[in-house]
Amino acid sequence: MKKVFIVGLLALSLTFLPGCGSETAADNSQDAASISENTEVAADSESVETTEIADAIEQAIKEETSYSEDAVEEASDEKSESEKNQNSTDNGSDSAKSDSAQVGDKVLPKYTVLRDDEASGTIEHITYPSHNYSGDGGEITKEANVYLPAGYSSDKQYNVMILLHGIGGNENEWGLNKSNSRVKAIMDNLAYYGDIEPFIVVTPNGRACEIGGEAGSGSGTDAFYLFGKELRNDLIPYIDSHYSTYANYSEGYDLSEARDHRAIAGLSMGGMQTINIGIGECLDMFSYFGAFSAAPSSNAAAKTAALLQDNTYPIHYFYNICGLQDRTAYGSASAAAKTLPTFCDQFVEGENFMWQELDGGHDFHIWYLGFYNFAQLVFTD
Repeated sequence: MKKVFIVGLLALSLTFLPGCGSETAADNSQDAASISENTEVAADSESVETTEIADAIEQAIKEETSYSEDAVEEASDEKSESEKNQNSTDNGSDSAKSDSAQVGDKVLPKYTVLRDDEASGTIEHITYPSHNYSGDGGEITKEANVYLPAGYSSDKQYNVMILLHGIGGNENEWGLNKSNSRVKAIMDNLAYYGDIEPFIVVTPNGRACEIGGEAGSGSGTDAFYLFGKELRNDLIPYIDSHYSTYANYSEGYDLSEARDHRAIAGLSMGGMQTINIGIGECLDMFSYFGAFSAAPSSNAAAKTAALLQDNTYPIHYFYNICGLQDRTAYGSASAAAKTLPTFCDQFVEGENFMWQELDGGHDFHIWYLGFYNFAQLVFTD
């Protein structure tokens, strides 16, 4: 049964993954059909269950891409009230504290308000040189979005968060290609109200391959699992060399020197990448980790513990969130992280680890909250 489930999942991934090469499902139909032939040996009852699982995963992928929400434009009288709250915060009143950001089960409305004043950050769309790691290894050009905090200056050093998308998305799935992005609004307001120290957010395409066109390659899920190479060799060096980060960039520089100032997080497949790649491969580069509804291929807690057996890098924080009604990820996410402190003493609940579960599905209702909470937890040491 387990074999049939894995085959069905892979076939569905190839069918619905908008990946390297042409970004249509038809381009992967031949691979999906080939895998489907291998399932014909399963018993009829297993075939029925496999179909049901595939249908559920297909629906989950649709859920991932079906909901998004922009920042809201606040009425002038409401904005005035927010300014009053800010003044109250400065005075330390109890009412203001209750209206301040907290790690919890909701995003306070004032943190989703679009700012058009001096507290508004900026978004840049960048291209950077990379390599086709799931193909021939040749040089390619990748795209990403970069959020810069209000008042960004080369005279100041900034922390950096890499924020990853899911199997149905790309560098734009978090909305950082739009001026009314909800992620941008959350960052602007968290900084404005003094809840965080402003930092840079980068949303890349998490597939380590050429994207789109006839030259594209690596149409399977392998491109997600090879993204650690792109992070290490291409993306992080580009960010460190083009923006004012804590890294002392030079050719061949030591990426571990600024690991205390980098975070990585993602939704679904991006959550898997956070666990498998961020924690599993790149602890010398990152010290803060956030997995939002981590995908079914995430490393189980026991495997992560084994990988960390000889680790000497401090893990500053590992935050997890998942919806209780998430049919795609709850089982895998909980297996990957919920019991991790019992397997590995490098994670301590209430100190550098948090597992959060609440009512919700596999969608941005959970993921915006995850980002809001994680943004408050990073770069605090």
